[in-house]
Amino acid sequence: MPTSPGDRVPPKAPRVPPKALGATGSAVDDRFGGAPFLRKAIRKAFPDHWSFLLGEIAMYSFFIILLTGVFLTLFFKPSMDEVIYHGSYEPLRGVRMSEAYASTLDITFDVRGGLLMRQIHHWSTVIFMAAIVIHLLRNFFTGAFRKPRELNWLIGIVLFMLVMLNGLFGYSLPDDLLSGTGIRILEGVIASLPLVGSYAVMFLFGGEFPGDEIIPRLYVIHILLIPGILLALIPLHAVVLTWRQTHTQFPGKGSSNTTVRGYPFFPVFIAKTTAFFLWVFGVTALLATFFQINPIWLFGPYDPGAISSGSQPDWYMGWLEGSLRMMPAWEINAWGHTLAMSVIVPALVVPGLLFTGLAVYPFLERWVTGDHEIHHLLDRPRDVPARTGIGAGGVVFYGVLWLAGGNDVIADRFDISLFWTTWFFRFAVILGPLLAYVIAYRICLGLQRRDLGLVEHGLETGIIRRTPTGEYIEVERHLDEERLAPISDARPAAAVALSRPENKGVAAPGARTRLGRLRIALNRRFMNDLGSPPTPTSADRHKTLGP
Repeated sequence: MPTSPGDRVPPKAPRVPPKALGATGSAVDDRFGGAPFLRKAIRKAFPDHWSFLLGEIAMYSFFIILLTGVFLTLFFKPSMDEVIYHGSYEPLRGVRMSEAYASTLDITFDVRGGLLMRQIHHWSTVIFMAAIVIHLLRNFFTGAFRKPRELNWLIGIVLFMLVMLNGLFGYSLPDDLLSGTGIRILEGVIASLPLVGSYAVMFLFGGEFPGDEIIPRLYVIHILLIPGILLALIPLHAVVLTWRQTHTQFPGKGSSNTTVRGYPFFPVFIAKTTAFFLWVFGVTALLATFFQINPIWLFGPYDPGAISSGSQPDWYMGWLEGSLRMMPAWEINAWGHTLAMSVIVPALVVPGLLFTGLAVYPFLERWVTGDHEIHHLLDRPRDVPARTGIGAGGVVFYGVLWLAGGNDVIADRFDISLFWTTWFFRFAVILGPLLAYVIAYRICLGLQRRDLGLVEHGLETGIIRRTPTGEYIEVERHLDEERLAPISDARPAAAVALSRPENKGVAAPGARTRLGRLRIALNRRFMNDLGSPPTPTSADRHKTLGP
């Protein structure tokens, strides 16, 4: 019933929590002091954008990996002692194999739900790695690594390396022919280390390859050491640091570097993220049910004298496989020692350059741009063409290495000489990133010009009208504020100019050294074509006849 200005509505009485719940909350707060944090936490705003779900996919996949991993540890036997298989899988009955492989067959065929758990565990690992990679790319292209999130970026790189390494150790545990081939490659990489390689192999494998200690040691690392580190770093990366800092967001109406436009943690975000966890688990379970992965019973037990054709690692290790296949057979013999460059470069130097480059990039970009401001507002990739070009080059570099890991399959399926595929990838890994940089840079410029046209003229409608003066013009429709804000709203600059003009023939202090001149040159290159928020011009607006 409507009320008039004279009517007075009595205020609603505040809700009082149940006595038992209130007493419990008071007791917990007296001992742990969490009430102020919880009050702030439930009001924390979370922007609503699909790309922010990538980190949640990774986190929920990790939880699924832990749960299924606990189940598998109850039945797996990490032993290399030889046994004769007498299980349910008839083609391998009577075959001599390691106890690790036999227990994996038992999990697959004799433990109720064992095959499903194995497949969920494997598929969730694949999804986990994919979500980490895409999440990392999203953070790179949008500049989410900038101050004050450098530490979170470094933690993410460490997580990426640890998960990749743990995945390698995990699919090596069954001791089948495919995983044994991967361990053999690992042994070759370790043995190639100068001076200490042979000692490291003897220590890790417990003797000459394959030894009898590698599976138990990988098992301890896989289920205890690396998961323990992940359990410490993932909450720090995803919860603690994220909660202490303002959440990043994309430019848009109501979004700025000091304000966040989004929904509160409770009840909106908690309800949505719970549903999303169920979606992640459901998709993983469906993949594990209908799509076979890692059928170790088809490969047979590992035999150092045998190898299967078309052997391929999981996709996240394919780029290392590709670098090994592309590298020429180079060796350096000096002072009685041999440096196997054909192994050291692709297996140690290439990943070292990749991960080191990722780790130092935030600090290198800050040095080049001179930008020391705090950024909570993300960049659109098109507005920073130089960074986008570098990221595209890195993606192509990774992709070429990944494709090279299957050069034998490519040669077989397309009836191409294996020799030519190897040489193609050798050239592509150098020229591909350069070409990707140029193409991505030009695409960014084209998108910037498109945005400028949208702001100044609006959307083309395809309707042609004739003015009283006889002029023919196209009717254009202006963008509404919601669509215009990501383009035209003010935002912090991605870089500041470092160069200063000469004063009476005297160069600026920053340009007197080679390093200083290099920094200024890179700064100019980075600042070229940086996108800036355009503003509509009245000269174009009065010509528009559309609404």
